[in-house]
Amino acid sequence: MLVERILQSARERLALINHDAPVTQAAELMSKPHTDLVVVCGREGEMVGVLTKTDIVAQIRQCTGCGCAAQVEAIMTRNVISCTPDVRLKEVWASMVRHGLQRIPVVDAGRKPLGILYARDALQSLLGEVEYEEALLRDYVMCVGYR
Repeated sequence: MLVERILQSARERLALINHDAPVTQAAELMSKPHTDLVVVCGREGEMVGVLTKTDIVAQIRQCTGCGCAAQVEAIMTRNVISCTPDVRLKEVWASMVRHGLQRIPVVDAGRKPLGILYARDALQSLLGEVEYEEALLRDYVMCVGYR
């Protein structure tokens, strides 16, 4: 199964911000439900990094005075592990496990963001695929035929 099969749900969770936006704008985006990762985009709309709630909390903790004027690009994670829609979901899941990630950006060939893949969605899809294969095998062994 390829990532593109579950791209629709990944698109629904996509939150974008410009690299030169203030951290407070990113914090506002993350205050929305189910927004735990924000993709940071460069001038051409390509992904240049990501922000997590942990990044924002660490920055706000360092702020003094009445406001925090830091820009997103100052605190974002630049070396981002991502995937494209044409990658096998099993490979993406293995990468997520290896790096301890719960979310991963899905990008096109030009690194333009398409969505955010959650580990839960990947697991549900992989489980569904295994259950279907199990049912086919059971039917074959029981001489029922194929579905």
